[in-house]
Amino acid sequence: MVGQKNHSSQETRVPITNAATDPTNPSGAQMPPPAGMGRSPDPLAAFEPLPVTFFKTASRLGKRSAYWVRGEHEWEATTWQDYAEQVSAAARSLLSRGVMRGDAVAILSFNRPEWTTLAVAAMSIGAVPVGIYWTSPEQDIRYILNHCKAPVLLVENEGLLAKVPMGLEDAPHLRHIITLFAPNPQAASLHRNLSAWTDFLGQGRAAKHDGVQSRLNSIEPEDIGSLIYTSGTTGPAKAVMLSHGNLWWTSNAMSKVFEANEHDRVISYLPLAHIAEQMGSLHNQSVIGFSVYFASSMEALGEHLKEVKPTIFFGVPRVWEKMQAAIVTKLQQATGTKAKLARWAMRVGQQWHEAQLSGRGRGPWLNLQMSVAGKLVHHKVKEALGFSQARLLSSGAAPIAPETLRFFAGMDVLVRELYGQSEACGPSTLSLPGSTRVGSVGKPLAGTEMAVANDGELLVRGPHIFQRYMGQPAATAEAVVGGWLLTGDLGRIDEDGYVYITGRKKDLIITSGGKNISPGNIEAALMDTRLIEYAVVCGDGRNYLVALLTLDQQALLAFAGTHGLAINADLSAHPAVLVAIQEAIEHVNANQPRVAHIRKFKVLNEPLTVDSGELTPTLKIKRKVVLERHLADVNALYDAS
Repeated sequence: MVGQKNHSSQETRVPITNAATDPTNPSGAQMPPPAGMGRSPDPLAAFEPLPVTFFKTASRLGKRSAYWVRGEHEWEATTWQDYAEQVSAAARSLLSRGVMRGDAVAILSFNRPEWTTLAVAAMSIGAVPVGIYWTSPEQDIRYILNHCKAPVLLVENEGLLAKVPMGLEDAPHLRHIITLFAPNPQAASLHRNLSAWTDFLGQGRAAKHDGVQSRLNSIEPEDIGSLIYTSGTTGPAKAVMLSHGNLWWTSNAMSKVFEANEHDRVISYLPLAHIAEQMGSLHNQSVIGFSVYFASSMEALGEHLKEVKPTIFFGVPRVWEKMQAAIVTKLQQATGTKAKLARWAMRVGQQWHEAQLSGRGRGPWLNLQMSVAGKLVHHKVKEALGFSQARLLSSGAAPIAPETLRFFAGMDVLVRELYGQSEACGPSTLSLPGSTRVGSVGKPLAGTEMAVANDGELLVRGPHIFQRYMGQPAATAEAVVGGWLLTGDLGRIDEDGYVYITGRKKDLIITSGGKNISPGNIEAALMDTRLIEYAVVCGDGRNYLVALLTLDQQALLAFAGTHGLAINADLSAHPAVLVAIQEAIEHVNANQPRVAHIRKFKVLNEPLTVDSGELTPTLKIKRKVVLERHLADVNALYDAS
């Protein structure tokens, strides 16, 4: 129940205090065992730097395809052998530019093989790759470059180069800029030590002295291997320092549970500056050796999925919700027998997967129906989505509505939730075959401990917990207490070890009546409805809740076509649209306690976007930004009372 902490007596809870002894257990009393398999005495005993693993994988797979890039007419492959040669050349080139151990190597680009090549090269010489979101405004780019003091920066295109600080006084540590394009003479004159990527690699290949191996041999588990600037839904980004030990342990733990191999295929499309994509397309690939297909753009993802047919795919909730909206639109266009068949197949798929996930027997009749539904409907849907060969589909980075998961299950597309954060090197929980429950984010990753503090906050401990926030000891001390990472998320752990997220601690709404309400799951339910793209629930210090909404344009146009509305009208303000939104809100309200009902709403005139600063690069809402910018709209909803 949203907003209510309904924990069972068997759930794992620990107190958090400021005691000088173990902060999680100041009294010394015996604690209940935390969820998870516990930590081994020396989880890093078999440590090997991931660049070493990368080169071993490249040697093992040789002529097999490491990565693919979409050319004008087809996908073009690069072998592991050639990939390793590019990494070696880039590493030598960095050495020739005087890059030292611990130096930051910044990357400002969309997902490309040069991104991962430079990242592995930097790690190979003890330097630290630092990804910068390609959507970042100029002030964020300036902040990151100066905060990490990067002497080297890779830039994808002229538009991004224009955002880079030009003067020595603006970025005094930046000595070398590498471009993935041929810069024009004017750009070259404005920036110091500008060189194209091909020249950069050429200089590395021509280098006479190779100190890469000695640097590689000197890497220790506690050395920093990656710097992740959190996209942050509130406040400025923090620099999460992940060690080589963190990265090695996490990627090896994930490779074991995923049971992936070199025959698997993934598409890289989420920002590589984000830990989830970096773990998948860089660190996990180094361990496992699967092929990575680099998307040419976010907009091309739909076509790429059908071309690549990935076997493993990770999507943030908005990606799944957009797919769902597209399928719903197609289904609503079906009539007669086709419509009845689609509804029947949906029911069968949901019943079959519900029985499977609950451990109940499915029986011969349900199995037969599922087989027929698969041939007549499910297979066609999976082909259209590009998931006909997918064996592991997952969602994370933000809450996803259970109804969205049930919808896809009805199409025989089982999407499993996972949970984690940058400070935990990516995943803390996983939902896997045999351990999946709709509404849960799964069980702790093997070797990870999880518990719930007295105030309902989830705690995580394990070999993957970050070292510190760079230059922010106070923030580090607040985030890690007694070895436990305070996640900032509210949740519960049931008696079977499944973890449930109920909201963000900092987002908690306290009404004027003193009721605590977590808005996250309410917002996810609203965004699961047909017309609503984004929802921000408000009500802190008020006596009821209201919502700021933006509408999904594709769904809005489909609605207009179905209801005969003029396309050139202001559809978002049309009475029929507003009635449909109110009905959707009432549907969501019916599944919430009365105190969590949305009483009023406002459809915003402009969409929430990454460029406007109202969404993170992984499409999560920046609540503080949205509420500050639309304070007048919020006040008007209450003033109208």
